[in-house]
This record gives sequence, structure tokens and C-alpha cells, in this order.
Amino acid sequence: MNTKSIETPLEHFYGVILGGGAGTRLWPLSRELSPKQILHLFGQDSLIRQTIYRLQKLIPEDRISIVTGERLYEEIRNHLLAEYPPLKEVRFILESAPRNTAPAVALAAWQLARHDEQAILGVFPSDHFIAPDEPLLEAIARAYRVAQEGCLVTFGLKPQRPETGYGYIEQGPAIAGGMGAYQVLRFHEKPDLPTAQSFLQSGRHFWNSGIFLFQAKTLLEEVQKYLPDLIATLQTLDRYSPQEYQRFAAELFGKLKPISLDYGVLEKSEKVAVLPVEIGWKDVGSLPSLDEFHPKDAQGNVQVGHVLLEDCRNTTVYSDSRLVATIGLEDLMVIDTRDATLVCPKSQSQKVSRIVARLKEEGAQEGISQRASARPWGSFIELEKGPTFQVKHIEVLPGMRLSEQLHNHRSEHWIILSGTARISLDGSDHLLHANESIYIPMNTRHRLENPGKILVRLIEVQNGEYLGEDDIERFQDDFGR
Repeated sequence: MNTKSIETPLEHFYGVILGGGAGTRLWPLSRELSPKQILHLFGQDSLIRQTIYRLQKLIPEDRISIVTGERLYEEIRNHLLAEYPPLKEVRFILESAPRNTAPAVALAAWQLARHDEQAILGVFPSDHFIAPDEPLLEAIARAYRVAQEGCLVTFGLKPQRPETGYGYIEQGPAIAGGMGAYQVLRFHEKPDLPTAQSFLQSGRHFWNSGIFLFQAKTLLEEVQKYLPDLIATLQTLDRYSPQEYQRFAAELFGKLKPISLDYGVLEKSEKVAVLPVEIGWKDVGSLPSLDEFHPKDAQGNVQVGHVLLEDCRNTTVYSDSRLVATIGLEDLMVIDTRDATLVCPKSQSQKVSRIVARLKEEGAQEGISQRASARPWGSFIELEKGPTFQVKHIEVLPGMRLSEQLHNHRSEHWIILSGTARISLDGSDHLLHANESIYIPMNTRHRLENPGKILVRLIEVQNGEYLGEDDIERFQDDFGR
């Protein structure tokens, strides 16, 4: 994973991955706390792991940072630790309040500039599919040299069609000695179809990839010029102790106007350069993109999971668990998960964000998280839930243990299904085997461990007035949570 494929050393290069997106256009597969970047939908590894592995060919793991919100931090961290190889050295930069990409990138630049005055940041979305890696790595090496000259470099993707769903970058004159980079003449918002067709024909317009390289200090100088309130906020937070930072960061960031890096800085700056690239990029932002990663049958159907199709054409059916059978469908998408099912024409799949908005308004759990969730020690699946109870199926990997913890608002009953579990309960140890159980009272310190060589599987029955995952007080944790 760490073999460098670029001979030119990038001594001051740091990878910054924007990991705060929710991927609402992929609902019900993607949720607020299980966004598309941590799901296995597009290739063998998740998109965020693909991004990290790609950067590891250039720099050590500890020079890669993920910028994300405090709420999503735990889920992403669990994902990076739960799968092999565990990614333990990736750093996290936490946004106290989500305010779009300008504050997120400025925060990363601010922190890295204090660590390395010559820091050059490569900013990458966490949810892009790019293959193979080599063209992008070669482009990063070229952009690094352009950034050293004080340019804010954005990667422009050669358009493949007259796309109306992307922003465009119009190139200007070539930059002398600029490694194939050009001055940016102007940015264009998402165009109508005739305009997109003219952009495609011009050869001077490129899709805005959302990938950037620049010196941290150069970016901060431009932020100071165009978004002075943002710099003032970062300066104010610098004066606080770590304890005070936690108290005031959310309030101060919450006062900032949400604004993208493109709109807030790049569209105004005179230091922006575009590097045209062809990097095997695919848009995986919506449900129809699933079709590009799975084979089609003779009728143009895509079948993923336990599905059965009869007399269907150009239809995509996805099931993550149970059998889904369809008859006589055409040009439809059927997406079935453990707790939600979506059926819609392919031509209207973009409207799924409206469903997500309605779920959010109603406070529905189906818009927030999946029933299954990975943890560094294993995983759990929510089987059933009511006002005062919840039933989970839990798996603990060999040699792993959960944190020593207690719950203030719920009791638990554990029934072992397979393997041998060691339970520490209020200072006493118990070894439990299949068909044995134990009761965990409320406000009682406890811990679950798998000391054996086979998977421990158990059913957990929770009972209480509040069943949220945040009802947990940890005393010791192997994973630093």
C-alpha cells in the first residue's frame, strides 16, 4: 500500500480528504451516519479507503487527514479501524459545525501551516471513484510544482458529454513553465443543455473536479482577502485552551456563513490555475451509477444481491439481505435495504433527495443511519426497536473486546449464540457459552470480550426510556474512543 509510485519527492505534501458529505442522492443505501464514502458500492473497497490507499502511494499514512464533522467522525473512524488493514495513523480534523468546503479547507490549511510552513495541501473529495491511480498521481506531482509557485491549482476533467449537472472551468492562457497548467479565465455554474454543448465543442472548458492543490499559506492569504471573518474565527480559536476550544468552536463556526471554496475564494482569486487531466473519473453521486459497476443481462437488467427478475428490461434491482422478486418492470430502480425500500423510474432517481428531506423533517431514523453498523471490534445489526426496547445481533471478532462502559438510561440482556464470551460485570468475570445469558443492570460497569479463536455471536436486548448510541460512559477503550 505504501510503495511510492512517483519518483519526485513531495516533501511538504499533505493529503486532505473532505469526509463530511451525506450522499443523499444514494438513499436508502447511503444515510447521514453511513454515507456513500464508507459503503462498499463501487469496487472492492469503500470510496474513502480507495482515496487513502491512492495517497499512500505518495505519502505516509500520518500525512493524510480527514476533515469531517464531530457526528460523523466516529462512524468514519470505526470504518477505517474495522476493516483490514486497519488504518490507525490517518488524522482527523473536526469541524465543530458544518459550513461547506471553504471553512473546512481553511481549517485544515490553518492547522497544517502551523505544523509545516511550507505545507502543500492536496484536497480530495472522499466519495469519488478514480481508476487507475497512476494518471491522478502523475497529475498531483505536476500540480505540486505549480502550487510551489504560488498558484491555487484546480483539476479540470475533460468533459465526456454535454453535462448540465456539473460546474465548468474555462481555461485561459498557458502558465509559463506551468507543467501543462493554464490560468483560469472564469468559472461557470451548471449550464443549460445548449451551453453545455458549446462547452464540449470548445475544447477550453473542463468539468470542475473538486480536487485542488495549493500552499497552505497561499490559500490562507486568499481567504484573508475574500473571507476575512473566517480567518478571524480561526485566529480567535487559536487563543483558547483545548478545553475552551471545545466549548466555543461550535458557537463561533456556527456564526459563519456556509460557503464553498469555489464560490468564496477560487472564483475571485487571481492566483487560480487549472490543470486539465484525464484520470478515469466516474460520477458515483446517484443511484443510476450502480449500473456502471455491475454486469447487465441480455435485457439490460442489473441484479445485485438476492433478487429474482421475470420479464424485466433495463431495470436495476438491489437487495442487501432478503429476496426481492420483480415482474414486468421496465426502466425502474428497486433498492431494498433492511429498513427501507425505494422504487422509482430511473429518469426520476435524482428526486430521492426530496425523500431524504422529508425524513429529516420528520426526524425519522431511516434518514439517519442503517440498521447494520461496523465497529473496530466487530459489528451489530438492529433487529427490532420499540419505544422502550431494542434488539441487536452483535458479532465480536476473535481477540477483540468492547470498551469498559456503563449506560445511564438502559439495562441489557445478553444471550450467547456461538463462541465463548468473557463478560466483566461490576468487577467480576464470567465465561459464557452458547445458550447462556447474563443481565446487565443500568448504571453498572461492564465489558464484553472474545478470548477465543472463533466469532462470538449474541443477541442483545436493551430496555430503557432512552436507547440512543450516545448513552455510553467509557472507562477504558482499546481504540481510544
